[in-house]
Amino acid sequence: MSEQDNLVPVRLVKKHGKLAFQNDAAKLLHTQFVDSLVEGQTVSVLFEAYKDDGTNLQLAKIHACIRKLAADIGYTFEAMKLEIKRRSGLVVGDLSVDGYAKSFGDCSVEELGLVISSIIEAGDFININFRGKFPELNHPISNSL
Repeated sequence: MSEQDNLVPVRLVKKHGKLAFQNDAAKLLHTQFVDSLVEGQTVSVLFEAYKDDGTNLQLAKIHACIRKLAADIGYTFEAMKLEIKRRSGLVVGDLSVDGYAKSFGDCSVEELGLVISSIIEAGDFININFRGKFPELNHPISNSL
């Protein structure tokens, strides 16, 4: 399985006391993912109940993508995170004097959307497609954003 195909986002809905695929496309995607695994391969699963604001999913996507960007270009995670904050307008002033960088956790859903857009643009620049695919993670996240 290629690194780009190692994460499959699937949305499930609770029906009659069980989790069911939200639609046939999600079921097919899951089936293709399972078929691509080698016998004995371990898969991590993270279930998270959908929340209206999507903030936790956005934060998970942001941190996973920053890790991938940093690894691919040789930055530390913290340096890459600061660069993404700069590109997203979350750094105000000169950090060495009296400026500050806003925490992703303090951002609105809209601000996090801008951060994700900045990550996508940075990925495009170094030929990483962050649209619909996620870098290798310790635990999967939904692709609902």
